[in-house]
Amino acid sequence: MTSAPTGPDGRPGSDDRTAAWELLLPAAAAPARARGRALQAALRDAVRSGRLAPGTRLPSSRDLACDLGVSRGLVTEAYEQLTAEGYLRSGRGAGTWVGDAVRAARPRARDLAPRSSGARVDFVPGTPDLALFPRAAWAAAQREVLADLPHDGLGYPDPRGLPRLRTALAELLARRRGVVADPERIVVVSGVAQATALLGFVLHARGVRTVGVEDPGSPQHSALYAAAGVTAVPLPLDDEGLAVGPLRDSGVRAVVTTPAHQFPTGIACSARRRAELLDWARSVDGLILEDDYDGDFRYDRAPVGALQGLDPEHVAYAGSVSKSLAPGLRLGWLLVPESLADEVVERKRTIDLGHPSLDQALFARFVERGDYDRQLRRCQRAYRERRDALVAALAEHFPGSRVSGIAAGLHVIAALPRCHGSQEHFLARVAAAGIAVRPLAEYGHGTGGGGDETAEEVRLVLGYAHLTPARIRAGVRLMAEAVSVSCSPGVSVDAAPHQ
Repeated sequence: MTSAPTGPDGRPGSDDRTAAWELLLPAAAAPARARGRALQAALRDAVRSGRLAPGTRLPSSRDLACDLGVSRGLVTEAYEQLTAEGYLRSGRGAGTWVGDAVRAARPRARDLAPRSSGARVDFVPGTPDLALFPRAAWAAAQREVLADLPHDGLGYPDPRGLPRLRTALAELLARRRGVVADPERIVVVSGVAQATALLGFVLHARGVRTVGVEDPGSPQHSALYAAAGVTAVPLPLDDEGLAVGPLRDSGVRAVVTTPAHQFPTGIACSARRRAELLDWARSVDGLILEDDYDGDFRYDRAPVGALQGLDPEHVAYAGSVSKSLAPGLRLGWLLVPESLADEVVERKRTIDLGHPSLDQALFARFVERGDYDRQLRRCQRAYRERRDALVAALAEHFPGSRVSGIAAGLHVIAALPRCHGSQEHFLARVAAAGIAVRPLAEYGHGTGGGGDETAEEVRLVLGYAHLTPARIRAGVRLMAEAVSVSCSPGVSVDAAPHQ
């Protein structure tokens, strides 16, 4: 009986001539000029994937060349190359073996993108109707841009963004949102998230270590500032918006707010509160970051102009196309005070050398031709109809419910009577019925800003933009059936359907 083969280090191995031949045979069929590279790639992949395990003894170069029908020199060169890279090891007179340097792992490309919960009806807020994306108009603009763009237009762009797009954005934002828009102070970014992070890094470099955030508010703000080394300080709201008293008492000199349509409460900042926030910023020489993520979508009147238009030196303004076109485009803008412009631009340069120039040129064409205005009008009509459907369905199936906040945006706050049990019981029954909802309490920052769990109402943040009116009505009906509502008649809806 012959003993098991051993490697040059004396450890046992396995003679796997057949396995090696099967793995490498397709490479031998490659065109002659590419055969050497194909053989090396096949052998490298076999070791990486674990199909040739560490300690496996490979056939001699002469035998493998004969098996594959290739020259011995080709195999010898492959062995030498992979030995130099660390995939193989060899010893004089001991043959060639698979080395131990590689940790075999089956290659797998995971998709970590947010996906639908798989619920029968998903009322989780934050998602627009991606079916409304203007594919035909976008494709036409893309063809025109590719035909017209000069070769040097595909080089590294100005980190602020293409002058053409910044000019188009300045006109658009001044007209639609009332901002003071200087193209030289607009930075094209990959959404409000990057705008927030950029300002966080700049503030940190200036010695700022805390920034105020609304409570309840977007859960992303705290994480984005934390990544920049800045601590988020939760600040409460009142009926007019961000409460100024706690803001002054907090000692922060920077705050992020959503004055046009607060997320998630739906409050529109009052004229008095807007003035008070600006007075605070001036008194501490501070900065307000205005997150205008759905400021274009108001259904009962024209949208209120941006806070930035009242004091462009103390307000940075951020927006994006995530709700109007698609979040996957990763396209937004940041309009910064002159005192911060150079630092923000330099930080943008070091992060990514600028936003993709082709995407910028395409969106500039889209804005210039009026396609973006048409898209906004299309979305506004669709989302207004869906909000009306949701409010009406709640009134029908949950008598005594209240819908608070202004008629705007892509979500509502619904307060439902607790005649059917506790909020915990309600959420469990609804989830069991396959309906995805989020309670207001989930958007608090641990200070009670998300609402009182012991209140006599179940308070939900219901997103509707991604659902058709029929799906909205069906979802509310299923939700009511799941909790067996038996409240007494009498409906109180603060925000009536748009007429």
